[in-house]
Amino acid sequence: MPLERGPPVLAEEVEKLLAQPLPWPIVQAGDPVLRAAARPYDGELSDGIFSALIEGMKETMHAAPGVGLAAPQIGLSVRIAVVEDGARERPGVAESTLATRGIAPLPFRVLVNPTYTRVGDETAAFFEGCLSVRGWQAVVARALRIRLRGSDETGAALDEELSGWPARIVQHETDHLHGILYLDRAELRSLSTHEAVARRWTQPTPADAARELGFDLP
Repeated sequence: MPLERGPPVLAEEVEKLLAQPLPWPIVQAGDPVLRAAARPYDGELSDGIFSALIEGMKETMHAAPGVGLAAPQIGLSVRIAVVEDGARERPGVAESTLATRGIAPLPFRVLVNPTYTRVGDETAAFFEGCLSVRGWQAVVARALRIRLRGSDETGAALDEELSGWPARIVQHETDHLHGILYLDRAELRSLSTHEAVARRWTQPTPADAARELGFDLP
C-alpha cells in the first residue's frame, strides 16, 4: 500500500512560488483554495523567505491593481494578507464621494492571523470588487467600524480600531482567510460589471442602483 502524502509543506509551496516571475497569477473564483479555511501561520518560514513572500504579494497587489491581497489568492492556504490604499490617488473621483464612502489612506500593512470584530451596530453598503472575481462588482453591507487583532510581519501584536473604507478592506481580506468571498455577503441583484458600475453607478452611495436594480439597502 502506498504511503499517504500529507498536506504540502508551506516552505516548499512558497519556494515554488518565489521561483515564478512577478507579478504572480491571482487565483480566480472556482478554485478550492479560495473556499478553504486557511491554516494559521506559525513561523514556518525563514525570515528571508517570509520577507520575499511579502514583497511578492505587495508587487502582485500593486500590479493588479488592488488594495488588498490574501495568501489564498496566490494559491497559499495560510492566514497572511497584505493591504494598502493610497486613497486619494483616485483620479476623477470627487472629494465628496471619497468622504461619503469613508475612503482614507491605509498605509501598507501585513496582517498575520488577523481577526476582526465589529464595533457598534452601524453598517455601510457600497459596491465592492475582488481580484479573484475579475470584472464584477456588487453591493456589500459591512460593519462601519471594526476591531482588528492579529500580528504584523515582525510578530508584533495588532489590536486597533478601523473605520470606513480601511475597515472594509480588512474585512474583505480577512474573509478570504476563512474561505469567504465578497459575493457570499453581497446583494446579488446589484451584481454589475466594472463597465456598468463606471457607466451607471458612480454616485457616492448605491441608492440609485438599489432603486433601479430592485434591492434593499440596510
